[in-house]
Amino acid sequence: MSDFFQTGAIATLHRLGRPDVTRMERELVEFGQETPIALVLPCHIRELGTKALKTIARELRGVPYLKQIVVGIDGARSLRDWKKARSFFGHLPQKPRLLWNDGPRISALLEKLEEAELGAGPGGKGRNVWICFGYVLASDQARMVALHDCDILTYSRELLARLCYPVAHPSLGFDFCKGYYARVNERLNGRAMRLLVTPLLRALKSILGAHPFLVYLDTFRYPLAGEISLDIDLVRRLRIPYDWALEVGTLAEVFRNATPRAICQSELCENYDHKHQELSMRDAGKGLNKMGADITRSLFLRMAAEGIKLDAGLFDTLLSTYLRHAEDTLRFYAADAAVNGLDYPRHEEENAVATFVRSVQSAAKSFLDDPLWTPLLPNWNRIHSALPEFLDELNEAVRLDNQ
Repeated sequence: MSDFFQTGAIATLHRLGRPDVTRMERELVEFGQETPIALVLPCHIRELGTKALKTIARELRGVPYLKQIVVGIDGARSLRDWKKARSFFGHLPQKPRLLWNDGPRISALLEKLEEAELGAGPGGKGRNVWICFGYVLASDQARMVALHDCDILTYSRELLARLCYPVAHPSLGFDFCKGYYARVNERLNGRAMRLLVTPLLRALKSILGAHPFLVYLDTFRYPLAGEISLDIDLVRRLRIPYDWALEVGTLAEVFRNATPRAICQSELCENYDHKHQELSMRDAGKGLNKMGADITRSLFLRMAAEGIKLDAGLFDTLLSTYLRHAEDTLRFYAADAAVNGLDYPRHEEENAVATFVRSVQSAAKSFLDDPLWTPLLPNWNRIHSALPEFLDELNEAVRLDNQ
């Protein structure tokens, strides 16, 4: 059982007592009459047939409250791949709509955006989520959207119910919910969150003070969690990043577009496991090394947008302060692991911190070289304003691809 501590900046919804998923799903069916729920699944073709996706599909078969399931398929370069994806998801009783993101129809629509100077960026999870959000808007069936990855090894119906419930409930008043959880097996996982994001945020707070944006980000127990749910009007307004900073960038956009009292985080499950990224110490273009640089650069860009002055002097101070906070964090987690009888590979953790220092350096240099660069995709309100017919064309393209 978790604690019930409230951080104060946003509401924290804990997983207390024995879970009653049947009760939650029964109420979600009722809520869904007023607030139909769509589930978005960004999926790569190589995830088809994996243990994680088979588990997700098996669990989703019994979910009674979803109005719509939208699956974005990346990496399907051939008709054979596309048919394979349709065959896999075609067994679900909710009859998901699949988006062939690399197919000729959606590719032509993406080219149309480029011609209108509304580029959707390079392919990847961020663009996948973005185009799926666009289809949810185009199909006009849902009033809220839930999103999670397709590589969750510990997936259950409870996770989805706890993710949807806060936004679907008609009287709780939440427009956005972020999932959180423990990530533990024989050791502590989640290095990017534990050893980069949280120590970096606290280092920035120690230098700059309790700026509302930094306090907000530091309130989230797992800011890199890929599980969110949000109101459909928020979907229209958000500009999400196309790179590894999708999760942090989305939180920053929510900070800009929603009031704190309409934001919550929900504990989704007892434990969570998914695909682990390699550290990639020697290659800045891969793994956690690349992820750390993208996340940090996105954070700097959003801080600047909030009016926080960033210069070379601050970055020099930040590197030393971050390293001190990260070293303290290593000691805290070593103690946590010892108390719980977990393996704690101290050398590997030290290597991760050293790698993240280089990620911060790379992000700082990139920001100083081009402080106006942004990975943010245009929001759907702008797309509709510039190309009023685009959502209808997207809806038709998806219909034809799914025939």
